[in-house]
Amino acid sequence: MEHFGISVALLTPFTARGELDTARLGTHARSLLDRGVQGVTLFGTTGEGASVGLSERAAGIDALLQHGCPAGAITLGVCATALADALEQVAQGTRRGIQSFLLLPPFYFKGCSDDGLFAWHAELFARADPGARFILYHIPQVSGVGLSVDLVGRLIDHAPDRVRAIKDSSGDWETAAALIDLGKTTVLVGDERLLHRAVARGAGGAICGMANLYPERMVRIVETATEDPELSAEVSRIVAKPVIPALKAVLAARSAEPAWERMRPPLTPLGEVERATLPMQEKTEA
Repeated sequence: MEHFGISVALLTPFTARGELDTARLGTHARSLLDRGVQGVTLFGTTGEGASVGLSERAAGIDALLQHGCPAGAITLGVCATALADALEQVAQGTRRGIQSFLLLPPFYFKGCSDDGLFAWHAELFARADPGARFILYHIPQVSGVGLSVDLVGRLIDHAPDRVRAIKDSSGDWETAAALIDLGKTTVLVGDERLLHRAVARGAGGAICGMANLYPERMVRIVETATEDPELSAEVSRIVAKPVIPALKAVLAARSAEPAWERMRPPLTPLGEVERATLPMQEKTEA
């Protein structure tokens, strides 16, 4: 399995007009790489990727490149139900040198069979740029469409040169353990509270939102396979709220940049009652 390390699931900043704040985005991504993470992931779930249009995505990618983020350190989220749209998102990245893609399954039609999901992925693999490699994305509580362990194994066997990893964001330890024990590809986890256990069992790292706040500490968890109890406690407080607005609220408070709290509809910022129990000030490490 590849030693993947930590890729930050980047939050996406917006201007007062609701447009991408490309300068803030590029500066944030570059600062996280400077603090030791192995990569950044753009337009994933944490980055509100489902609310960023195709015409805007290129500007976000270019902002990272212009701020000195190497294309090889960028994973680009792909979020589309139509195969043609997913392929165009991939092409936007490959034209700029990006080869790593976090691939959400088609999510509108629910109850799809493994055969149907296999066919969608296999067709995308066949038609995408030959250099593109994909991180399969299991986040059923958000997408409504999960990837079974059997399906993941089938996709890897069918296209081992296309599947870079599987990201398990289900938050379920049994699922993460089963994917690791499958032994066919690198496993990444999204729930930071499970990361130390997953790494100890053989996982390759994580794509995670808490790395927006604690890049060094997240890297240390991967390097040592040891839990950071205080960080885990903060994760629990954040996931008890709408997660993306909560992360943005904490980042805004800690960076003294209120602009980070801006959301793109249908998401909205947290109210004062919801903010009251969040860890707005950074605590010392346990």
